[in-house]
Amino acid sequence: MKKILLGLLCILMLVSACSLAENTGPDPETAERMGLTHMKGVDPAVRAKWIDEIVALAESLYTKAGGKLQRAHYSEDIYVCKNFTVHLFKNTASKYRMAAYPSVKLVIPNNKSRTDCKPYAYGIEWLDVSAAKGNPFFTAASFRYDENLSEEENRLQAILFMTNVKKGDFFQMSAEYEYGIDAHSLVFISDYDPSTHLVHWTDSNMKGRTIDGERWGYVQFNAEEEIDFFVDAICHKKRGATLYRLRYDIIRR
Repeated sequence: MKKILLGLLCILMLVSACSLAENTGPDPETAERMGLTHMKGVDPAVRAKWIDEIVALAESLYTKAGGKLQRAHYSEDIYVCKNFTVHLFKNTASKYRMAAYPSVKLVIPNNKSRTDCKPYAYGIEWLDVSAAKGNPFFTAASFRYDENLSEEENRLQAILFMTNVKKGDFFQMSAEYEYGIDAHSLVFISDYDPSTHLVHWTDSNMKGRTIDGERWGYVQFNAEEEIDFFVDAICHKKRGATLYRLRYDIIRR
């Protein structure tokens, strides 16, 4: 079945490439969300530098943890998965702004509440905060399990979704996998590799255990899996995931 799905994936990617070749670019609304309408004078190296700083900070926290469990139980613990990604953002963002809103301090949205996520499970996406209010991310891709489709069709959509991964993407998922049934946050540290089907990421508390009633988790850096790992995790009823990407009009403060 995996070979069949990958074959279908290749066909769909070819069709998608042909469609893109006929298209001159994103529609005006999408271009605005991506920051592409404010690129005059913007140096792409600035955005790339910020992403490198996020990755470097993650690596330093991984090194500092030294392979030991870190407390990830209380709201103030930076090793809770969402807190870890927020920490990476907040401790690197102060030097940057968006060209579209140069005076606005950058913020990273919280997750939507359980109520607001319905009919899907908690953890599938962030709050919808506008760029004008400081959110420098746009939704690069999303997957929502569709009960009107077959399992195979949903799986193919999830595979296509995961091929969108780029270095610096923040990932928010609601999953059912070997490490639990819940929400998880992470940051991808390299582009999806179509030759190996691998993705690489950094996170905290995907793996861990409970000690004396408290959750403790491991910090990961350069963790790698084939995209099937994530496809298996999000291909369940009420589950899914969202890829958030930094806008392209990132400038120095």
